[in-house]
Amino acid sequence: MGSRRRRKWEPASGHRCPLCGTGTAPFHAERRREYRRCPACALICVPPGLHLDTAAEKAHYDRHDNDPADPRYRRFLSRAADALMARIDPPARGLDFGSGPGPTLSVMLEEAGYTVALYDKVYAPDPAPFNANYDFITATEVFEHLDAPAETIELLLDSLRPGGWLIIMTKRAGDYEAFTRWHYTGDPTHITFFSEETFRWVARRWNLGLEIAGPDVVALCKVDQKDQHR
Repeated sequence: MGSRRRRKWEPASGHRCPLCGTGTAPFHAERRREYRRCPACALICVPPGLHLDTAAEKAHYDRHDNDPADPRYRRFLSRAADALMARIDPPARGLDFGSGPGPTLSVMLEEAGYTVALYDKVYAPDPAPFNANYDFITATEVFEHLDAPAETIELLLDSLRPGGWLIIMTKRAGDYEAFTRWHYTGDPTHITFFSEETFRWVARRWNLGLEIAGPDVVALCKVDQKDQHR
């Protein structure tokens, strides 16, 4: 089993943003990690040399107790489910990206009449679901773990039909003072932090409709190019 890196880090000079490719600037530093902020898209991220290795990352995820029968966990995920159900009706077909060790959102949506495929790089790594197109894609508590967010967004949008919705649940970064006190950075697998400004940049970059659906939920709509040019 891998172990968490505990070497003394060195500042990541020359580091480029994994979302837009712009050179990042120092933002905040702790004893074991530093955080860089992109001046173009406002993404805050941990440089690659300070990420957990694959085995240590999986060991951390294995400690999660995601039980589909747990009413508290269902209430937590209902923020994403409600955002989706307010925008698209069953029987729509979707993909739960990053479904985790105990898929639950998919169960909730299937109970409501949707059809949901699963993908998770650790627990359901078969890439076959990406051979299909979907009316919606959900990603709950996933984007903060991404080391290549631009590639992931491209992958998801390629599998989303025009007019479809990408529902993302991740806590959004605030200003510097709030960030230095933020519990979210305490998880060693959290390496990429989006703010509302970052999601607005994403919407502009990929020509998406953006709706802020809650404190930690955003809904991105893939614009139908035919409608756009009418």
